[in-house]
Amino acid sequence: MGDFRLVVVGASLAGLRAVEGARKAGFDGRITLVGADSHLPYDRPPLSKAYLEPSEEGTVPAPPTFRAEDVLRDELATELLLGEPASALDTERKVVLVGDRAIEYDAAVIATGAVARELPGSTGLAGVHTLRTLDDAVAVREALQAGARTVVVGAGFIGSEIASAARKHGLDVTIVEALPTPLTRAVGDEMGQVCASLHSMNGTGLRCGLTVTELEGDGRVERVRLSDGSALDADMVVVGVGAAPATGWLEGSGLPLSDGIVCDETLFTGVDGVYAAGDVARWPNSLFDRYMRLEHWTSAAEQGAIAARNSLNPAEAKPYTTVPYFWSDWYDSRIQFVGIPHGDEIRVVDGAVEQDGRCIALYREGDRLVGSLAINGQTVIMKYRSMIAKKATWDDALAFAERRRAVSSATAAWTAR
Repeated sequence: MGDFRLVVVGASLAGLRAVEGARKAGFDGRITLVGADSHLPYDRPPLSKAYLEPSEEGTVPAPPTFRAEDVLRDELATELLLGEPASALDTERKVVLVGDRAIEYDAAVIATGAVARELPGSTGLAGVHTLRTLDDAVAVREALQAGARTVVVGAGFIGSEIASAARKHGLDVTIVEALPTPLTRAVGDEMGQVCASLHSMNGTGLRCGLTVTELEGDGRVERVRLSDGSALDADMVVVGVGAAPATGWLEGSGLPLSDGIVCDETLFTGVDGVYAAGDVARWPNSLFDRYMRLEHWTSAAEQGAIAARNSLNPAEAKPYTTVPYFWSDWYDSRIQFVGIPHGDEIRVVDGAVEQDGRCIALYREGDRLVGSLAINGQTVIMKYRSMIAKKATWDDALAFAERRRAVSSATAAWTAR
């Protein structure tokens, strides 16, 4: 396949794993990696976590780059086109347009990810940031180090991680959330309230059920006006209100677009030679019998590799199924979730955050375990992920939880003797 051309559009995690997956599969043809970001592919989760936290005076954390340039160019034999986004996909001619270049492909993996949503009226006002790229993280970190009075808009995982970093810098910070309860879509009302309690326990202001009506300031943000008429003084506003799949450049390409690129179970788009992976892909996950579009590190890595392999050998394409998994670090707690949060029942089976700093909850759909949330439950969460993958029943999950609780109680009693 020496003359076969694979073009990967999107140079983040999914795109990098597509390149690596192709080479691991023995592909010896040409690979071109196109990325809008001028930086080498880097890891995004640390940008809202460890990268923002205080470090020794005068030191700056190294960018969380995945691979050195020589590894990409030489070991992976990949042509890098970074710093300019793809502008169109011509599926009839089989070319990706990047600036004034037309890059021919035999197979293409689209991994352009998602774009952070912005607040209306914030354009051109200094001190207002989203956090999606390395450049975003550098700007937010510098403001935190300078002691910026910080307002975070959106109490989701990114917003909460930013608030956590601000508190570690010793700063006052307030989160503004439009919903009455944070994280309802991600973990449900009950557990959203439990997660939100971490903010009050760590001195972060949380104002729910309010929207931002105006950002005030003369060239630079000075104040955030809220829907109840109140205002918050601010030197920095970080907007964490979600992201939209980066598909605008694909309009008119013939690819099926609906909340991402609609794919089949093998991540094939239905258009000859074109597959999708990562935040931009929406595909049927047969394990849960529904379409999903995931913005999670684990699924992006998995999808990138399998999309590349399938694009190179479509006759033997393998379906992609997964138990979704994500994690988030707030203050000194780790929140982990596996499965899906939509069910008929949510039950806390162990712990209580405000008493012992930990909590395990299970999610039921019908008679099946479909999800689990753990706050400081790293030793058990992957066991529940395995049970979900095996389609364990609800009764089996409850029995397992009871056995673990009994063992923990016995261990604690023995230790206390």
